[in-house]
Amino acid sequence: MTYEIQASVREAQGTGASRRLRREGQIPGILYGEGQEPVAIAVDHKTVFYALEKESFHTALIKLSLNGETKDVIVRDFQMHPFRREVQHIDFQAVKADQPVRIRVPLHIVNAENSQAVKLQGGRVSLLNTSVEVVALPANIPAFLDLDCAEVVAGDILHLSDIKLPEGVESVSLKRNENLAVATVTGKKR
Repeated sequence: MTYEIQASVREAQGTGASRRLRREGQIPGILYGEGQEPVAIAVDHKTVFYALEKESFHTALIKLSLNGETKDVIVRDFQMHPFRREVQHIDFQAVKADQPVRIRVPLHIVNAENSQAVKLQGGRVSLLNTSVEVVALPANIPAFLDLDCAEVVAGDILHLSDIKLPEGVESVSLKRNENLAVATVTGKKR
């Protein structure tokens, strides 16, 4: 899915200026990367708030329009208000199509309901890590990674090496020879 966001350069900075922006329905943010100086920006709150609710937005390549120029960016960080449904700040990182990016990608469990551990042994699959750090070209960043649990039995521990990574995507931990546990399977062994 492609996301497009309009941004404007903000001159005034600081707490008071950020509060005024938020009252006007804008979010203060920053754009950095590609060897450029960081640029203070403002983006529409409603657009970003509803986009952040979609899991794919967090790993998507976003088209950010700034002063008539479009840049490819990814969301690097954002802050939410402690109790209001309000985004306080957002960081975008500009990326180049030919340079790999390091990013955390969500992990999904698939086929657990068909596994012996769940069907016959009354068990369940529990994630130890909800995301995996990967390195990939911006165009190859997956929205999520699948952890196939069709063949698991009670007592199994699933590791990073059990995740089938798409072509062009590498796990940061596996590159360092760290095959971390990502899920455990509980239940009664027969």
